Amino acid sequence: MAEQNNLTTQSAQAGDFVITRTVDAPRALVWKAYTEREHLMQWFGPKGFTMPSCKLDLRPGGVFHYCMRSPDGFDMWGKWIFRDIVKPERLVNTVSFSDAQGGVTRHPMSPTWPLETLATATFTEHEGKTTITIHWAAINATAEEQKTFDDSHEGMRVGYSGTFDQLEAFLANTMREQKQ
Repeated sequence: MAEQNNLTTQSAQAGDFVITRTVDAPRALVWKAYTEREHLMQWFGPKGFTMPSCKLDLRPGGVFHYCMRSPDGFDMWGKWIFRDIVKPERLVNTVSFSDAQGGVTRHPMSPTWPLETLATATFTEHEGKTTITIHWAAINATAEEQKTFDDSHEGMRVGYSGTFDQLEAFLANTMREQKQ
């Protein structure tokens, strides 16, 4: 297990990626940040990325289809299909790269990335702070795709760290605005 500030990563099962971050915000607000389109568009994605397009249908079988734009203007589309939603405790969804029409595609920079992964996000609150745990696993992956996923854990940690940094800034700003 590796720990950096309030960020922890570990492997739950061989090949799985687990990352945990505690944020200084109540769980109800963190849940809204994760499940409301207008909030997601303000923080979701690696540091420096923006989200110019987003559709969200939060229900089992519903889809979160989004475009992330890199600082140099490269667009990447992604798609989640929600499997389980337990407000405000857990979101379970498949994650895929996508095209603008919502079709599943290969990772634009890694042809051996799994077509589908499964992400479970859990949210627990203690003394006004919320711990977010993301458990991410390749599903229906070939041996080569699983190896690509396994070998990508450090890059995933960096990407999620930046995403969590943006979430924390969004939450702090939102709480500041609510106090005014």
